[in-house]
Amino acid sequence: MFNPSRVLLSCLISNNMIIIGICGPSGSGKTKLADNLCEALSANDVSCYVLSQDCYYKSFPELSFEERAQLNFDSPSAFDFQALYEDIAALESKVPITKKQYDFCKHLRADTNELIYPPQVLILEGIHAFSDDEYISKIDMCLKVFMDVPADICLLRRVKRDMFERERTFDSIEHQYKKTVRPMLEKYLKVYKERADICVVGGGKNMKAVELISEYVLSLIKK
Repeated sequence: MFNPSRVLLSCLISNNMIIIGICGPSGSGKTKLADNLCEALSANDVSCYVLSQDCYYKSFPELSFEERAQLNFDSPSAFDFQALYEDIAALESKVPITKKQYDFCKHLRADTNELIYPPQVLILEGIHAFSDDEYISKIDMCLKVFMDVPADICLLRRVKRDMFERERTFDSIEHQYKKTVRPMLEKYLKVYKERADICVVGGGKNMKAVELISEYVLSLIKK
């Protein structure tokens, strides 16, 4: 159950930077919700940045493209949680970080030298944002949001995204979904949902949810 007192206390001890976690299956609208929240907060003169867990995939340049394509990208072990935690810890300490990126067409990291400066509100979004990993467990999230979207809707969105944005074939998407995506969903997503403070239905375009969450965050900043 959502406990405002616990969330407020968590925010007060997190060195002033408010961290919001958004978790849910691929295609559930995590990024869209995060972007809409950032837009709503920015309209109220609050600096906000979305940190995508996808940018912290481990990179294996020593493997061939064919070998990299067979990796399990839906398991928690696919992510470099230590690097993610170190970047968040740096931002909490008011230290800029360099922008991390991942090339989904080549299955390789594509980090840049662009500097990301500490925001007032940091939104961490990813399929394993509520993982049991030792580094993720150190991140003090003021609010945990779970995207509660039906699996068939998520799959349709994933197919569209992977075909048009990541140059995947339908057969490769089907193979990956059956081999890793669905098994990982069944193993982890129910657990993550139980760890959330609130659930959002309808995906990232649920503007009522955006309004409610942004108003709550603004109230924390004022306090």
